[in-house]
Amino acid sequence: MATGPLHGLRVIQLGGIGPVPFAATLLADAGADVVRINRPGEVIDPGDPLTRNRRALEVDLKTAEGREHILDLSTQSDLLIEGFRPGVLERLGLGPQVLLSSNPAIVIGRMTGWGQSGPLAQAAGHDINFLALSGALASIGPADGDPVPPLNLVADFGGGAMMLLFGVMAALHHARSSGQGQVVDAAMSDGCVTLMGIFQWMKARGQWTGPRGRNWLDGGAPWYGCYRCSDGQWIAVGAVEPVFRARFLSGLGLEKAEELQDLDDPARWPEQRNLIRHAVAQRARDEWCATFDVLDACVSPVLDLDEVAGHPHHVARGTVVHRHGVPQPSSAPRFSLTPGWNSDGGEYTT
Repeated sequence: MATGPLHGLRVIQLGGIGPVPFAATLLADAGADVVRINRPGEVIDPGDPLTRNRRALEVDLKTAEGREHILDLSTQSDLLIEGFRPGVLERLGLGPQVLLSSNPAIVIGRMTGWGQSGPLAQAAGHDINFLALSGALASIGPADGDPVPPLNLVADFGGGAMMLLFGVMAALHHARSSGQGQVVDAAMSDGCVTLMGIFQWMKARGQWTGPRGRNWLDGGAPWYGCYRCSDGQWIAVGAVEPVFRARFLSGLGLEKAEELQDLDDPARWPEQRNLIRHAVAQRARDEWCATFDVLDACVSPVLDLDEVAGHPHHVARGTVVHRHGVPQPSSAPRFSLTPGWNSDGGEYTT
């Protein structure tokens, strides 16, 4: 039976939605013993990938008995992660001072939208709100169109769960060597600003000068974006380097087009994009993919959700598995010595 590289790590997950259960899934997939604390009567969908591979206990945190139960668990645990608003854990009698007094080595990961402090700390919000204050939302969307929220991938899962996981792993490393636990204040708003750091730098250097939809990574450049095919499907083009641009134009039969000889001039990008758009619209998506798979030009099909599991690359790697009749991602990343959940085609729970 696989154990995963985090075998032996004991984690308490205090319910939550979005980033906290996603972080708990990645910990559990990697072999951690995660106990999810559910509210009394809470119903969990067994096919939900954000609840898999962990035990669940029903505990009423508003009762003295419930608080004592969590305190007992915390003395035997390495990590507790929670997603309440600032102050809620303290009002429940389970604040960091209480937990650390019972277990000085425990790490407490606190996931919020705006952080444990600041003028917005107590304000409500969701992914789109945290994106809005980071500059990310204003940067995503078509030229002359509305900002487009990129699902809830960026704030909830990227700036939220991934930053939380990095923080608690760093704190756990410190606790292992020092015996001292600590609090990790992970805010989705902080995480989004961190993710946007490279674009702030590029703007300061004058390398990101256009409005939304007119820069080289936001769909403005003709060699980085999506094009509609004759069957209504789409291809995605990421031909950043000159060698891939040349192959892309060759596959389109446009390598000699005078209008496409200078692809680094933003003033010409609208004209060039229209020329490429017209060429791509002449053939179906899978026809283009057959052409570009041979040319290796950084061109991919834009798959619908129901196409993902059947793509040959995902099939070969076992990237998508089925559990309770529902397609789910297998564990990622992959480890050579301590494989995680479903790495051998089976399922395990710690």
